[in-house]
Amino acid sequence: MTSQPTLTKAGSGPGDPGEPHSGLHAGLKNRHLSMIAIGGVIGAGLFVGSSSGIATAGPGILLSYALVGTLVVLVMRMLGEMSAANPTSGSFSAHADRALGPWAGFSIGWLYWFFWVVVLAVEATAGAAILESWIPAVPQWGWALIVMVVLTATNLVSVGSYGEFEFWFAGIKVVAIGAFIVIGGLAVFGVLPGVDSDKAGVGNLVDHGGFLPHGPGAILTGVLLVVFSFMGSEIATLAAGESENPQRAVTKSTNSIIWRIGVFYLGSIFVVVTLLPWNDPSLKEQGSYVAALDSLGIANAGEIMKFIVLTSVLSCLNSGLYTASRMAFSLGERGDAPKAFARTTSRGVPRNAIIVSVVFGFVAVFFNYEYPESVFLFLVNSSGAVALFVWLVICFSQLRMRKIIQAESPEKLVVRMWLYPYLTWATAGLIVFILGYMLTDTEHDGRTTVLLSLLVAAIVIAIAFVKEKLTERDEVRDEVRTEV
Repeated sequence: MTSQPTLTKAGSGPGDPGEPHSGLHAGLKNRHLSMIAIGGVIGAGLFVGSSSGIATAGPGILLSYALVGTLVVLVMRMLGEMSAANPTSGSFSAHADRALGPWAGFSIGWLYWFFWVVVLAVEATAGAAILESWIPAVPQWGWALIVMVVLTATNLVSVGSYGEFEFWFAGIKVVAIGAFIVIGGLAVFGVLPGVDSDKAGVGNLVDHGGFLPHGPGAILTGVLLVVFSFMGSEIATLAAGESENPQRAVTKSTNSIIWRIGVFYLGSIFVVVTLLPWNDPSLKEQGSYVAALDSLGIANAGEIMKFIVLTSVLSCLNSGLYTASRMAFSLGERGDAPKAFARTTSRGVPRNAIIVSVVFGFVAVFFNYEYPESVFLFLVNSSGAVALFVWLVICFSQLRMRKIIQAESPEKLVVRMWLYPYLTWATAGLIVFILGYMLTDTEHDGRTTVLLSLLVAAIVIAIAFVKEKLTERDEVRDEVRTEV
């Protein structure tokens, strides 16, 4: 049976902040969990990457976002079912360990850790570029270093400090995108005072080559471009393991995922493609959200959006470091990583797991500056499909875990996957289809991403099976010695 981390209330442990302690602390408040859940679905990719999706699929990009959004809702429902019954900072990795076997928990846990370590480098570089444009006296690498050090320090203090930072980062994102939807929506329907946008109107959905100007196939291509901007939805289930009422936190997060995706993704993209024609050159030149704000005559739209993107980047960095360290902690607890990763300070902070994660993050940042077109490109591509691998493992884990929970403690099924097992199988089939379709995509590096990600996954799985065989051999040897 998968072990769970020891949880104590924040501040309840004895000793010095640097003293080894018994486990994680329940240091996240309800408001932290609520904002982590909301902010987790609003990544920097929504602001930065949506313009390429719009150019590829036209207004039909709404269907691409709706399709991926539905997929995420279903996957999160499955994860919510398992996490509400068994809250743990290992989340889907711990569930896979129990449902599918130690090899699955080991493999998906390390792949997920690898994904977030690479994300740390990507986001640190993106944030540094924005900061350097404002204060060029500090070089870009200097800003990347400063950002990484500051957020590492906040994570090392306590889980509460991570939660507080994320509360405000996510809060800024939520307020900004909410204001964008309201202001843009009023402009689209011609009721925004003081604004006369001659390009705005719902007619933009069909007036420029139709709703699907590049044909129905562009919807699937759009899916490939937007699917990775949804990564992060699962962070709330990891963080719930350090809250005072994990079951309630997971249930609330799972039940609210539909409106979060509906409002923040579909709502904001709808505003963009109705404020401007999908083929307006400014969407590609300036970025979709900046172009949309500019079309309303809002002064300094570019700088405003830079600030919002920076906030999203810092939020992603903060959560990425937290997520990578908690996954490393869980792997250490289960014996799938050095036991030192599972040690915590008296504040409930897995210091070793944080330090190791950030060190590899710094290494990735170095590769981004020194070898951007070779080593770092390999790292990005080889981790690119991990999101889909994680979702697929969640599907197969839930198929097995439902039977385990029903047999052992059915009262813990406070969240249930709809139409089990049919919808679970359908979701898994859709994920496999997307992976297969990526293999046909050479224009946007989809094939390269899948093949390199599969290569890395195969190596990790092979290591997992070797480790499992060695463990079994050692156990047999110990039994023989005991009998003798």
